[in-house]
Amino acid sequence: MNLPGKAATPRATSSVNPILIIGVLGLSSLFASLMQSLVIPIQVELPELLGTSSSNASWVVTATLLGGAVAMPVAGRLADLFGKKPVLVTSALILLVGSLICALSDSLAPMLVGRVLQGLAMGYIPVAISFVREVAPVRMINTAVAAISAMLGVGGALGLPLAAWIADSLDWHALFWVSLGLAAVMALLSLFLLPHVRDAQEGSLDWLGAIGLATGLVAFLVGVSKGNDWDWTSGLTLGLLIGGVAVLLLWGWFEMRSDDPLVELRTLSQRPVLMTNLAAVLIGFGMMAQAIVVPQLLGMPAATGFGLGQSILATGLWMAPGGLMMLVFAPVSSKLLSTIGGRRTLALGGFVLAGGYVLAVFLTGAPWQLLIATCIGSAGVGIGYAAMPTLILENVPPAEAAASVGLNGLARSVGTTLAGAVMAVVLTSNTIDLGGHPLPTLDAFKLCFIIGAAAAAIGAALALFVYPLRGKKMSGQELQDAIDARA
Repeated sequence: MNLPGKAATPRATSSVNPILIIGVLGLSSLFASLMQSLVIPIQVELPELLGTSSSNASWVVTATLLGGAVAMPVAGRLADLFGKKPVLVTSALILLVGSLICALSDSLAPMLVGRVLQGLAMGYIPVAISFVREVAPVRMINTAVAAISAMLGVGGALGLPLAAWIADSLDWHALFWVSLGLAAVMALLSLFLLPHVRDAQEGSLDWLGAIGLATGLVAFLVGVSKGNDWDWTSGLTLGLLIGGVAVLLLWGWFEMRSDDPLVELRTLSQRPVLMTNLAAVLIGFGMMAQAIVVPQLLGMPAATGFGLGQSILATGLWMAPGGLMMLVFAPVSSKLLSTIGGRRTLALGGFVLAGGYVLAVFLTGAPWQLLIATCIGSAGVGIGYAAMPTLILENVPPAEAAASVGLNGLARSVGTTLAGAVMAVVLTSNTIDLGGHPLPTLDAFKLCFIIGAAAAAIGAALALFVYPLRGKKMSGQELQDAIDARA
C-alpha cells in the first residue's frame, strides 16, 4: 500500500488563468449541486403532473439522492484511474442527458431515469475538489477547496428559491430545460478551459466492487429514506436495512482481499481519514436537518399559532442567505486552515453549526429570527465542509485522492439521508390537528433543532481526534518546493 505523500502529484501546464480554472470547477460544481433541490417546489404537484401516486412520485427526489451517493466514490475511482478531466466532462454530459430526458417526460418512468442521471452528475464535485490540488497555486489551494466543497450546501440552498421562481413563472418542464442549459455550459467550460493533466494511475476499475457498493448503498439508503412511509417495522424496510448492511459488510470483506480495490479500505481505516468521515456523517446530518426543518416552519400556516405562513418562493428567499453564507466563509475557512489546521477548523465548524441550532430553539417567532439562526448554522457548515476534503487530501496517497474525497462526499450524503429520516419521525410523531390535517407542533420543531445541535456537537468532538499522519506541517513555500522537486 502506498503511504500518503509518496507518489508524485502532477501539476497542470495551461495557458488558462488558474483563477478561471478554479471558477469553472466551482461553477460547475454549483450547477451539479442544484439538482438536489430542483423539484422540491413542485413535489406536492408531482403525482398529478406525472399521473401517479404520492408514494411513487416521492421517488423523483429519492432517485437523485441515490444516484449521487453511488456516483461520488465511483467517479472518484474512475478519475484516479483514467484522469480527472475526462470524468469531469463525462459527468457534465450525464447531467445534460438526464436533464433532457426529464424535460421531455410526462410520466414517472422516464422521469426517474432522468433524475438518476442528474444524481450521477454529482460525481463531478469530489473529482473537482481533488483536481484543485493539481491546477491551483499552493497559496490558493485551501480557498479553492473550501469554495468548491461548500457548493454541496450552496447548491441545495440556492436551488430552492431559483426552482420556486421558475416553477411559479413558467411551465414545470422549464426547470429541466434550465438545468439542460446549465449542463451544456458546464460541459463546454470543462472541455475547453480545464487543462489536461497526466494524472491517470495504473490499475483497473473493480466492477464487482462497484456493483457491491452500489447495491448495499441503494438498499440501505432506500430503507432509511422510505422507512417513515413504509413503517419502520415492516418486512420491506427491515429487509432493506439489514440486507444493505450485510451487503456492505460483504463488500468490505471483498475489498480488503482485492489486489486492485474500488476503495482502499486500509487507507480509509487510518484514524485521520476515519474520524473525518465519521464527522462528515454527523455534520452532514446537521446541515440537512436545518434544510428540512426551517422551510417547513417558515411555510407552516399562521393559523397554528406558531407557523410563519410563508409562500414557497418566500421560504426559498429566506433560506438563500444561508447558502450564500457558506460561500462567503470559504476564504475565512482558508485562513483558519492555514492558521489553526484542519482538525481544529473542522471542530470549529461543527460547534458553530451546533450554536446556530441552539439559537434556533429560541428564535422561532419571525422569519428574520430564523434567518439569523440559519446564517450562523450555515457558516458552521461552510467552515466544516471546507476542512473535510483538506484533511482527506492531506492523509491519502495522490493515487487515491479522488476516490477518498468521493467517499467523504458519500459520508455527507449518508448523514443527510439519516437526517431526513429522523426529522420525518420527529415531525410526524408530535402533531396537532388543523382542519383535519395533522401538522407538527412547535415542540416537534424545537426537538429537531436540539437533535441537530447534538449531532453537530458530536461531529465536532470527533474532529478533535483527527490527528494527521504526517509529521511537521510544511509552509506553503515548502510544499510548493516539494511538489516541484517531485515533478
